[in-house]
Amino acid sequence: MRAAATVGQALAIARLKLREAGIADAGLDARVLVGHALALSPSDLIGYPERALTEAGRQRIAALLDRRLGREPVAYITGQREFWSLPLRVTPAALIPRPDSETLIETVLGEAAARSRPWRLLDLGTGSGCLALALLQELPNALAVAVDRSVEALCLARRNALALGLAHRLRLVAADWATALTGPFDIVVANPPYVAAAAWEGLAPEIRLFEPQAALVGGDDGLSAYRSIIPDLPRVLAPSGRAYLECGHDQSDHIAQLLRAHGFTAIGVQADLGGRARCITASLPRLQKKVLGMKTRPD
Repeated sequence: MRAAATVGQALAIARLKLREAGIADAGLDARVLVGHALALSPSDLIGYPERALTEAGRQRIAALLDRRLGREPVAYITGQREFWSLPLRVTPAALIPRPDSETLIETVLGEAAARSRPWRLLDLGTGSGCLALALLQELPNALAVAVDRSVEALCLARRNALALGLAHRLRLVAADWATALTGPFDIVVANPPYVAAAAWEGLAPEIRLFEPQAALVGGDDGLSAYRSIIPDLPRVLAPSGRAYLECGHDQSDHIAQLLRAHGFTAIGVQADLGGRARCITASLPRLQKKVLGMKTRPD
């Protein structure tokens, strides 16, 4: 195959190689990788395909293309991913934010009528910080605590918070879920690992070879993280607080049972854009919170 002389030719070659390798969305991946290698916007790629390609540009494209052909995710190659319209830095220290997780943000905002209220947020297993940062962006007077057991993930979350100008409203804590916290929090969000161990080998190589297994696999049945998180929620939730937990499409009934076993009521399920159960919501009766000795406050 002849070396590409123009940007348009480089784009066509990249698209062909990715398609021949069986990579889905070969056209989109090619545009992102070529644009990133040449520091060109999507409109530049489309509008000026005749632009001459330098040897240095060809080498940068080839290097990125080799990584993608090795099934490394595009987001790790470029170091960027958009979530809730926020540009986020991503690294293998944390999961790549998925559009499905935006269901949690939509659900929280749909129930948080007074967005100017000084909400107290808790994000368990924050990773890149995507959930906490999206909520801080939408709730201008909120403060958030973001927890992760991975120091590398917390460093990534802090980097994203600084880049977005939200670091002054975010506290980062290295801990095992909510065990080190007392609350109270108005909103608790979590996207815990929920893939069953037996399903790991069947995942796409982009996931299995590059994303952190500990952030994806939740024990034999995919529910071990929920068994660790849910018992602590009554202690950290405010009297009128609510929990929002991401889940796998076939796990909502099992998680609802765990929540009921710990006194939760008003349990709801929110579907993602594909119509699959994605977010479990739950709150505790006020009476139980008082018995547990939680401080009360006016709504």
